[in-house]
Amino acid sequence: METRVAVIGIIVENMDAIEQLNAILHEYGRHIIGRMGIPYRERRINVISIAVDAPQDTISALSGKIGKLNGISAKTAYSNVIFHEESH
Repeated sequence: METRVAVIGIIVENMDAIEQLNAILHEYGRHIIGRMGIPYRERRINVISIAVDAPQDTISALSGKIGKLNGISAKTAYSNVIFHEESH
């Protein structure tokens, strides 16, 4: 199986969508390396970065699901290094 490391940058403008976002992140939890959230109270938004290590189609699916949420935008930056792992 080929995996890549990527960072998904998320901007949350609709706080009502946080529960849905967390459900999606929980669904993909086994691929998440780390997560950092920064509440920007003065602008009433949250800035979140998610580091993942997963197959590219999994990363794309995760980013796509997040981006479809109302009031949330997501962009992904991929590493150029592809890792080859044995499936178990």
